[in-house]
Amino acid sequence: MILLNQIRDRIEPTMNSLGLKFAASGLSPTFWSSFGFAFAILSSLVYASANIGIIYAAIYGGVILLIAGFFDIVDGSVAKATKQISHKGAFLDSIFDKVAEVAIFLGILYGGFADEKIVLLALGLSLLVSYTRAKAESLGIELKGVGIGERAERLIVIVVFSIFSIVFTDAVEYGMIIVSIIAGVTFIQRVVLVSHIKRN
Repeated sequence: MILLNQIRDRIEPTMNSLGLKFAASGLSPTFWSSFGFAFAILSSLVYASANIGIIYAAIYGGVILLIAGFFDIVDGSVAKATKQISHKGAFLDSIFDKVAEVAIFLGILYGGFADEKIVLLALGLSLLVSYTRAKAESLGIELKGVGIGERAERLIVIVVFSIFSIVFTDAVEYGMIIVSIIAGVTFIQRVVLVSHIKRN
């Protein structure tokens, strides 16, 4: 989303400063990627725990997912601060992101927070959004920031609606519907953009 991209630009100096502080620990960007990935997996397990009667699983899962998102930002900031940006690090970070995203959706599905068809639709469209960017960039076309539903936006929707489940029982399912919509729109936006570029 344009708004989120504007926020990213405004907080970039703060994130650079944060990156320097975390870099002072001597831990690598890959460590922080792994740390965030571990929280994402924990979040998926917490969502899934609703199936065995854990109360407020959606809220706890959302909060833990928010923490995972924070460390997902930290790893990039540390990489920039320490000038350790590499193809290997970018590849691993991308793989962690995709595995974590799939795990989150499966946790929500197993926890019974939304209809399985809606969850699978949201997951499928989310993966298509990522695939279109990966394929376009393999052709030399930059798609970062293109579309209203990139990974960050989708996760924010999940976090917000998970927390809202404390007052609205079906909040997570509505969150999945919104994720499906913004991911679908983003997929179309990217396909149209790349098709237009290729025609020229």
